[in-house]
Amino acid sequence: MFRALNLRRSLQTLLQFPPTTPHSHDFRALTSIANTTTTTTEKVNPIRGFSSSTSPPLSESEIRKYLGYAVLILGCSVATYYSFPFPENAKHKKAQLFRYAPLPDDLHTVSNWSGTHEVQTKVFLQPESLEELQRIVKEANEKKSKIRPVGSALSPNGIGLTRAGMVNLALMDRVLEVDKEKKTVKVQAGIRVQQLVDAIKDYGLTLQNFASIREQQIGGIIQVGAHGTGARLPPVDEQVISMKLVTPAKGTIELSKEKDPELFYLARCGLGGLGVVAEVTIQCVESQQLVEQTFVSTMKDLKKNHKKLLSENKHIKYLYIPYTDTVVVVTCNPVSKWKGTPKLKPKCTRDEALQHIRDLYRESINKYRAGDIAAKSADNSEPDINELSFTEIRDKLLALDPLNKDHIIKVNKAEAEFWSNSEGYRVGWSDDILGFDCGGQQWVSETCFPAGTLANPTMRDLEYIEELKKLIEKEAVPAPAPIEQRWSARSKSPMSPASSPQEDIIFSWVGIIMYLPTMDARQRKEITEEFFHYRHLVQSQLWERYSAYEHWAKIEVPKDNDELARLQERLKQRFPVEAYNKARRELDPNGILSNRMLDKLFPFSKTT
Repeated sequence: MFRALNLRRSLQTLLQFPPTTPHSHDFRALTSIANTTTTTTEKVNPIRGFSSSTSPPLSESEIRKYLGYAVLILGCSVATYYSFPFPENAKHKKAQLFRYAPLPDDLHTVSNWSGTHEVQTKVFLQPESLEELQRIVKEANEKKSKIRPVGSALSPNGIGLTRAGMVNLALMDRVLEVDKEKKTVKVQAGIRVQQLVDAIKDYGLTLQNFASIREQQIGGIIQVGAHGTGARLPPVDEQVISMKLVTPAKGTIELSKEKDPELFYLARCGLGGLGVVAEVTIQCVESQQLVEQTFVSTMKDLKKNHKKLLSENKHIKYLYIPYTDTVVVVTCNPVSKWKGTPKLKPKCTRDEALQHIRDLYRESINKYRAGDIAAKSADNSEPDINELSFTEIRDKLLALDPLNKDHIIKVNKAEAEFWSNSEGYRVGWSDDILGFDCGGQQWVSETCFPAGTLANPTMRDLEYIEELKKLIEKEAVPAPAPIEQRWSARSKSPMSPASSPQEDIIFSWVGIIMYLPTMDARQRKEITEEFFHYRHLVQSQLWERYSAYEHWAKIEVPKDNDELARLQERLKQRFPVEAYNKARRELDPNGILSNRMLDKLFPFSKTT
């Protein structure tokens, strides 16, 4: 079918655009047929010129010429057929107008958790030992081939991804040594946080702090400067007391406060650009049970109690609900040896807490997709709303109309109602209590900025939120909940967003989000565009005035060259970019550990 179609189009082309070569007189007779129609028609269909009754009779030589053309075309068709034969079962297959070529068997697709960044690569290496990793790095450096370190690929910006090639330490996940007396543990860097916590639980040890999820590899979570929450607790990289780095130029080097401290602090939050982190020794703490309290407040009350809340709670975070005055406060503290665990009963049962958002979902589903739901109910494919968690119901609600501000406001108010009904206490081990259900796939932008000290907080952390919420309402941004605010102490790693020479300084971390509750490509594209508009508003209005810088796992490379140049200059003002690039040049002169993101954010200067 395609060959006949191509032949027809070829004839049309010949008739419409006769060649202008010295031999073009051969085609003039052919085109003259199409031009000898009546003048009453403005444009003539060249195909109909062959059958026009007004055409003059053809001479014998012209007939032989056209027969020759026909024989030539027929011969070419036959030659094409036998040169590129159909498979035997072709006649039984349905015609496909467009078809993607199958991916090669050795092509690996690597995507981050939210599905916002994805690459295909033929080089995805997973060594099982330090010796194998050393060999891989050495050979890649000799060949100048990329092997970008990538962990669990959970970073929202895909900081570890590159199609040129990656190395992943998921098979290097053993606990190497536990010192119960010193409360330290030495592990291979590919071990996941939850694996590590489970492995040292029998020794009565745990990690000092946690991020929201537990699936990160240890090497990845320290390299991007991840953090938990607690104004007295530093980011995760501060828990590292020594590390083994496999570098392209200098082989395997051991770093600590005693061995090359300057490089040690630089490499702790090295963004995977200074070497592949192979082994890490971490300072742990004794396992402890925590009491989590959740209660609802308002911005007015927060301002009165903010200093006390920060100083008296080991872990604390605020969850703001846009288009409402609701602030969800979550505190976590060790169980008191004297008071014991609280005896207070929860305010509502789980079903009572979820009732309002369930009702909103039933109401909304009838409004948006009554016909679809009837069809799904017939084949029992629609999930039982009573079996879904809060975040699952929220995702399904948002998917109905994710960019409709009025719909988002309804969902946010339902969330505020849910948290109001969920006030109460929860007791458990720290690795369980400090986790947080972040919801489904999402775009995230998180910034870090100074907020004074515990003794003298500036209150600029709350001012930032007030301005942010006003901006959302002024610009009618369809911003879902929550806006999450956490705190940390400083880090001595100079590339950490929370780095500072001031010992008692505290930093506030604020995250804005837009969920991607659908797999529809068009809808995801629209949400993405709206999110980057939202992010740009916050960036232009707040970042500079509050000295806010994005989390390394959430920063995005601007597409506009002028905007990129401004970002590069801004990063130089906050971080020791020259020292970092100098170390990159010395340890990885061929750039095999780098990727587009690192090269764009930290271009080498002439002095470097």
